[in-house]
Amino acid sequence: MKWFVRADIDGFFGLALDNLVQLLVIVGLCRNVLGFSEELIYRHILPGAAVSLLIGNGYYAYQAKKLAELNGRNDICALPYGINTVSLFAYVFLVMLPAKMVAQASGAENPEQIAWQAGLLACFGSGLIEFGGAFVVDRLRRVTPRAALLSTLSGIALTFISLGFLFRSYANPVVGLVTLAVILLVYFGRLRFRGNIPGGLVAVVLGALLSWLTGLAPVGALPTHELGFYWPVPVIGELCEMLASPLSLTYLSVIVPMGLFNVIGSLQNIESAEAAGDRYPTRPSLAVNGLGTLAASLFGSCFPTTIYIGHPGWKAMGARAGYSLLNGAFITLICLSGGLSYIAWAVPIDAGMAIVLWIGIVIAAQAFQETPKRHAPAVVMGMLPGIAAWGAFMAKSGVRAADYGGEPMPAFSETLLDHFQQADIWIDGAFALEQGFIFSAMILAALTVAIIERQLLKAALWSVAAAALSACGLIHSYRWTVADTALSLTPAWEWALAYLFMGIIFISAKWLCVKD
Repeated sequence: MKWFVRADIDGFFGLALDNLVQLLVIVGLCRNVLGFSEELIYRHILPGAAVSLLIGNGYYAYQAKKLAELNGRNDICALPYGINTVSLFAYVFLVMLPAKMVAQASGAENPEQIAWQAGLLACFGSGLIEFGGAFVVDRLRRVTPRAALLSTLSGIALTFISLGFLFRSYANPVVGLVTLAVILLVYFGRLRFRGNIPGGLVAVVLGALLSWLTGLAPVGALPTHELGFYWPVPVIGELCEMLASPLSLTYLSVIVPMGLFNVIGSLQNIESAEAAGDRYPTRPSLAVNGLGTLAASLFGSCFPTTIYIGHPGWKAMGARAGYSLLNGAFITLICLSGGLSYIAWAVPIDAGMAIVLWIGIVIAAQAFQETPKRHAPAVVMGMLPGIAAWGAFMAKSGVRAADYGGEPMPAFSETLLDHFQQADIWIDGAFALEQGFIFSAMILAALTVAIIERQLLKAALWSVAAAALSACGLIHSYRWTVADTALSLTPAWEWALAYLFMGIIFISAKWLCVKD
């Protein structure tokens, strides 16, 4: 298999756009929410992110090339890789922002520095969990049915990816729908433009042109940040300073579940790649992901990396190893040069969102295509917690848009539930499902497969696993913040008891039920 094929350009545009969005979110949150200086963002955080992304993109491209040589194939697609979106928001709002507020309340001279150090600690802890999980999680993969692993991704792809970008496409239809037409022709219709021009390139260029013509671009004012070259600098001293702080233990309630969340999510994406025909070994794939996160924290980034959702989509495009190398080189260039802000100014997200929308559609479809037909109900069951989490996210975003949780509206509290219940919306169930929904989705799908196959003891064991996770507070346990809900890591006894009763029912069915 060659290092580069023509379709790698298409894959590069899709993956680079995804990574670019994460970086733009990082800059926006660090500047506007945390109050970080341009110096901190462009000299430490972005170079640290570049190091982590270069490590992962380089390794996964090499891994794809080696797998192709080993199997004598030329159609192996590298695992996609980038910054973990969920951890990004969790560490900003549940680690760094609280650390800054505590520092301000105590009269610290530089609360932003303390917030950054807290983020480094959270990223470092997540990397340790991701790296350690690589050596134990393969057994979980062997005992978990494919429907359980793929349906979880399907729920995320259908909601957080596909629906979000579909809304945006219809909000700006001239750009969104025209570029979507190009993507549908090339990837679903399997047509090529004359001259072998990559469809992804056509979509992005056309989208950028239409964005300028319709006023979507340029985005904001021309950046004033100077271009230059910012070498990654180790920040081990800052990390060690926070490790020695008595406050470090207070962040374990966020670090531990997010680290486990990242491990399971990456495992599911490896299974998705195997379902698409590319069987990668679990241990080295997860270990390098953990090393990438550790490298990020050691060089100044507070944001863990992950094996991305979307391998089947990039493989269907025809991308191989080169798209990963191109992405690593591109992200490194814009992070180390300070060019990120200029790209964001000239090329809005709308120009390439049709590619990401298509990726979400392919992932959602894969869960049904690559599992036995009789397991389709289990796939649907596994999708529901992800849809519920998205629904909870949309509901809270809508409430925040109405200034609930900000002056002069009251803070989020249990009174919010009453307002929803008056409209017959049981939003407390969505809030409970939202916490640890990847675990809930996998377990519900797995026990449904076991019941379909009449393996009732296995179904009961999955129920016990859900009860244990509930008792540990890793799923369903949530607390109120000023304008959100968050995992509380306190026992969710009501759900634990319910799961135990489910297990008893499954075991009792051997004597209480007869075959239909």
